[in-house]
Amino acid sequence: INSQIYSRSGGFMGISFAVPIDEALRVADQLKASGRVTRGRIGVQIGEVTKDVAESLGLARAQGALVQRVEAGGPADKAGLEAGDIILKYNGAAIERPSDLPRMVGATKPGAKATVNIWRKGSARDVSVTVVELEADKPKQAEEKKAKPDNTPNSLGLVVSDLSDAQKKELKVDNGVLVENVSGAAAAAGIRPGDVIQRLNEVDVNDSKQFGQLVAKLDAKKRAAVLVRRGDSSQFVPLRPNGGN
Repeated sequence: INSQIYSRSGGFMGISFAVPIDEALRVADQLKASGRVTRGRIGVQIGEVTKDVAESLGLARAQGALVQRVEAGGPADKAGLEAGDIILKYNGAAIERPSDLPRMVGATKPGAKATVNIWRKGSARDVSVTVVELEADKPKQAEEKKAKPDNTPNSLGLVVSDLSDAQKKELKVDNGVLVENVSGAAAAAGIRPGDVIQRLNEVDVNDSKQFGQLVAKLDAKKRAAVLVRRGDSSQFVPLRPNGGN
C-alpha cells in the first residue's frame, strides 16, 4: 500500500514508500479484535554484521544482527543475551540483515516465547526469550526525556543528562552523568557522547543539575579535572571553562 512519496519537483515522479500488505492486514486484524495495535520487543540494540566481522568470528558469510547493547533488566538480558552476540535466526527464520529482526519481533504477540539462535564464541546456540509489549516502555522513556536538560553546552562544552538506575547498573557505576553532546574544550580534549562524567575536581557528580552548578562556579583561569569513564576504564581530563588557555 503506497503511503508516502519523496519528490524533488513536487510532482508524482520520485521515490515511493509503501507498507507491505501483510503488515497492513495484521494491523487491521488487531484493530478488529481489540481496537489497538500491539508490537513486541526484546530489549536489544542491534547493528550490521560486516564481512570482516563475519570472517573474524568464524561465520560462513555476513548475516544476522549484531547485538550492540542489551537493555538491563529487559527480556534479552533475562534470557542471557550479551553484547557481541550475533542473532542468526528468530523462531527458525533466518536473519539476513539487521532490519529483519525488528520486523519479526514486532509481529510477535507480547507474552509469547521466542527461540533466538545466536552465534557466540565460535558456536551457535538457542536462547528462549519472552517477548514484551513495546508500549510498556513508553512511560520510562518519557521520564528519562523529561530529566534531560536543554541542548545548550555549558562552559566546558558539555551537554549531559541524568543516568537512570538501569543505565547505572548496565555501566556498572554508582554516580555520574551521561555525555549527550560535546563541543569546544571538551571536544578538543577527546571527550565523546556516551562517556560518563563521575567527578569534577574533588566532588562526585550525582546528577545534571548538580553538575551544572559545579561548572558554573569554576574559575575561568584554572583548569578543572574531569573524571571521565569510558567502558571499563576512567581517566582525568583537564578542561578550562570556555576553552581558555
